[in-house]
Amino acid sequence: MHNRMSYSNKELYRADFWFFIIIYRSTSFLKENYMQIVTDDLILRNWEEKDAERLASIANNKKIADNLQDNFPHPYSLDDAKEFISSTMQKGKDSEPFAIEINGIIVGSICATFKDNVRSKNVEIGYFLAEEYWGRGIIPDAIKCITGYLFENYDIIRVYAKTYSTNKNSRRVLEKAGFRLEAILKKGVFKNGIFQDDCIYAILRDEVEKKM
Repeated sequence: MHNRMSYSNKELYRADFWFFIIIYRSTSFLKENYMQIVTDDLILRNWEEKDAERLASIANNKKIADNLQDNFPHPYSLDDAKEFISSTMQKGKDSEPFAIEINGIIVGSICATFKDNVRSKNVEIGYFLAEEYWGRGIIPDAIKCITGYLFENYDIIRVYAKTYSTNKNSRRVLEKAGFRLEAILKKGVFKNGIFQDDCIYAILRDEVEKKM
């Protein structure tokens, strides 16, 4: 079980050095254990069964699959979407997956995966965005939002992400979100029959706190 710091059902605070966010959890107008992280520009919220069709529509894109791990299916079917959403509702999971919503429309996904053992103070994030929303600055904001939430609510010191060296857009959004390049693992990835370098980007709690 990961050590979550306590907070109220509705709490407003400066979650990071970018913007204010509001967290709603288990309030009267939301079902039990449902959570939203709300900013002026977007909402990160729990996945719901009704989201399956939209998720399948977004995720069934080879350009997205080519930049994710091989366990991300392509083609991405409605059944794949339903299975994923069902998995997010299981108790005791080691991750927190969120739908990214703008103006009532799901535009992507972002997930925090908690590490254990000697890496228990680390969280890895991963994300993807509907192709029609690329280039609008959405993912940097989502990364900032989830990073602030993680540092505010968990006893961790490092948030990081891995991306392929050829995925220049992903590398750029991490840099825009304040992450720095820590390492390049040469030929660390074998994807679609091709070796690629694996890039690790990270941000530390004290780096965030210095900018607040």
